Amino acid sequence: MRNFNYQLPITNYPFPIPDFPFPMKLTKCAIALGSNLGDSLTILKSAIATLNSTPEIAVKSHSSWYKTAPVGPPQPDYINACAILEVALEPQQLLLTLLEIEIKFNRIRLEKWGPRTLDLDLLLYDDLILETPTLTLPHPRMTERAFVLVPLAEIAPDWVHPVTKSAIAQLLQMVNCSGVQEIIV
Repeated sequence: MRNFNYQLPITNYPFPIPDFPFPMKLTKCAIALGSNLGDSLTILKSAIATLNSTPEIAVKSHSSWYKTAPVGPPQPDYINACAILEVALEPQQLLLTLLEIEIKFNRIRLEKWGPRTLDLDLLLYDDLILETPTLTLPHPRMTERAFVLVPLAEIAPDWVHPVTKSAIAQLLQMVNCSGVQEIIV
């Protein structure tokens, strides 16, 4: 786990120093990961490693892997998980970074809720409530989805959803979890 609280040594650099304050403020975030095309388990493990090696992101924990029934058009079952991140990125920057990582894993968007090699959804950004044309926080459908709440409750049961004011463990009790099965690896 990386520590972002560091100081640059004082010296004459031959290149410009980034214009951001030190130490950087870290924000706790939750993301959902999913895949149902290709070697999904390998893709998801690689996505976790990619996230953790991305500047300004540290993966603090991730859930177990879960086989889940798809939502949307007919397609293969998914493997899903959730992860807790600490980031030194604003929400829009984090969203763009997640989309760039999806592209690295050959994510192609052909139809809404269609099959994919990798899906990274920003669920929670601390307790921020935000609605822009490109990003809504918390994720607008997370409270309805067992494939999100089961893995998220495993690693963050006490995290309070900023809109519902309910803990993730409480939200989990309100959804049907029959289509979610833990994968033992």
